[in-house]
Amino acid sequence: MIRPDALIVIILLTMLTALGPITTDLYLPSLPSIQAYFDTDVPTVQLTLSVYLVVFAICQLFYGPMSDRYGRRPVLILGTFIYFLGAIVCLIASSIEMLIAGRMLQALGGCAGIVLARSVVRDVYGQQKSAKMLSYMGTAMALAPGLGPIIGGYLTVAFGWQANFGILVAFGGLCLLGIIFLLQETNVHKDPDAVHPVQTFNNFLKLLSNRTYAGYLLTAAFSYSGLFAFISGSSFVFINVVGLTADQYGYCFAAAVVGYMIGTQIGGRSVEKFGIPSVVKWGTIVSAISGIAMLATAMASMTSVAAILIPMVFYMAGMGMTLPNSMAGAIGPFPKMAGAASSLAGFAQYGIASFVGLGVAHSFDMTELPMATGVATMGVGAMLSCRLVKPAS
Repeated sequence: MIRPDALIVIILLTMLTALGPITTDLYLPSLPSIQAYFDTDVPTVQLTLSVYLVVFAICQLFYGPMSDRYGRRPVLILGTFIYFLGAIVCLIASSIEMLIAGRMLQALGGCAGIVLARSVVRDVYGQQKSAKMLSYMGTAMALAPGLGPIIGGYLTVAFGWQANFGILVAFGGLCLLGIIFLLQETNVHKDPDAVHPVQTFNNFLKLLSNRTYAGYLLTAAFSYSGLFAFISGSSFVFINVVGLTADQYGYCFAAAVVGYMIGTQIGGRSVEKFGIPSVVKWGTIVSAISGIAMLATAMASMTSVAAILIPMVFYMAGMGMTLPNSMAGAIGPFPKMAGAASSLAGFAQYGIASFVGLGVAHSFDMTELPMATGVATMGVGAMLSCRLVKPAS
């Protein structure tokens, strides 16, 4: 049996963690094409993102407790199989409603990957080392969504928007085979009462009553939501406002992801020396200042690739320091509730992000101002939220 800390298992866990981001990022350059193909409006097309994120958020609440009860491996197999079916529905969609339904299935299954990959890392590595491991996984994970919009842009130009979902079918199938043949069970603290509604509610209440957990949860949620403000608005801003092509937009998005990769490297290398709270604090400060800078240029009508992209690269660098370490700080103190802790944090992260995305989509006015407002607000929110974390005694 392959060891749970083997390199090939880490690669698999990274792929599972990337399942959510690549499912949102790969097809971003094709959103205007999907709008034209189905002859619909921007808010309706944005539902393929926002509905995905709402379902992704809610279903995380169930996968964590299920894995605490039945184990990580069987729940991962179930979730990834549902994702695989959803990707097929998207590939063959003949209407915008069918595409949205396929996205819902992708979210229903795909959220198991990100929740339980974090739980497996916590099972295997413990609190402090899991922060470092999640940071390094974040660097590798960022390659997928970083390359995704570039690949998605070229595929959209060459073959149409459906080609992106063909890639997701293959990626989901590969993840499913990896779980079946490579991953062994890592949950040695199975709780027979974990899925009981009262027990689940009590576990969530216990987590939220912990000030440090709540602080890390909100910090991660606001930090990620700033990214989703960018995800929701950037393709329309860069393509419809600035005038870039779909493949050119892919490179802009990839540049932002490079910022995230740099941030995860800084966070991974510094967390053992300075500790999780310090790394998170400075990461949120970087993101807040960057978001405010983007908003200032938007308010001054300085519409250009550089005015939008440079602040976003720095925002993402701060997020790279913040997000993996916030998740490790939230989950680490609760080894017997790692699944529930990961679920609740993920629910907050994606739930808040979905509403931010809807707000940006419905506020789109052929300028970058709604997107920049979302990025700045979420950056400041993350900076304020990390103050809830109790200093180490």
